Amino acid sequence: MTTGIRGGPQGAAVTFENVTKDYGQVRAVDELSLDIAQGRTVAFLGPNGAGKSTSIDMLLGLRRPTSGTVRVFGKPPHDAITAGHVGAMLQSGGLLSDVTVRELVTLMSRLHPRPLPVDDVLERANITEIAERKADKLSGGQTQRVRFAIAIAGDSDLIVLDEPTTGMDVENRQIFWAAMKTQAERGKTILFATHYLEEADQIADQVVVINKGRLLANGTAADIKAQAGFQKISFRLPGVTRDRLLMLPNVVSLEVINERVLIQTSDSDKTFYSILDAGYRPEEIEITALGLEQAFVAITQQDNGADAPEARAEDAR
Repeated sequence: MTTGIRGGPQGAAVTFENVTKDYGQVRAVDELSLDIAQGRTVAFLGPNGAGKSTSIDMLLGLRRPTSGTVRVFGKPPHDAITAGHVGAMLQSGGLLSDVTVRELVTLMSRLHPRPLPVDDVLERANITEIAERKADKLSGGQTQRVRFAIAIAGDSDLIVLDEPTTGMDVENRQIFWAAMKTQAERGKTILFATHYLEEADQIADQVVVINKGRLLANGTAADIKAQAGFQKISFRLPGVTRDRLLMLPNVVSLEVINERVLIQTSDSDKTFYSILDAGYRPEEIEITALGLEQAFVAITQQDNGADAPEARAEDAR
């Protein structure tokens, strides 16, 4: 297992200290303070326009903060990248034209201060079978896998991934995350932004949620679900309509689909007892905590001042 390197506070891999980024009159990142420990797998979540991409750009030295400090293993981002500590997979930008996948990966490996064997990189990224294809003649999913290969072409300590599985089919998404698990087991720090919230729930040790450039939540997936403060009630009730249930107490959102009632509530006991007091006798009852996707939507909608968290999780980009 590869050991980490000494970074900032308590060996942090990434530190944001009171970081602000303004574009004219628009504040994209607002006094963001955040530490990411070495060896963690961290999901970075937020709706469109939340400041995720700007934060990642500052972490990678592509943009400078208006105020505050970003450190990567205790160094300015440019110095950490020059030293080979960081590998990145970004959404934007195309691949070089008129070169094969192997030639591209070979080039990126040779440019890295700590290169890895090209065949190993191709295998880890599951692109050995397309190694001789032109890099600009690939499908969307194949292009994502090549971008991932570029991110791991050197023995970097931090791997930053922006929407890494976009365009991949289910099988390749599973292969991709198996490869990332191997990286994590080698002691690498992994920071990824995704709109597939089930990936964050299943894979991340730590979940960071930002909105309007501010930190809303930071903890395990279980912590984020608990912070939302809502539960789900689901049951079957033939003949009931949504209008007949709208006056139930503590209801945040309510749907009736084919006699199945789905409720989000801030107090499951009060809501459910009121259902019984109203004379209803529901069947097939389930009362559970919110999933990460629903908790994410609830937290961000609360911050936006909305009454009901009904935004789509696909907006978490």
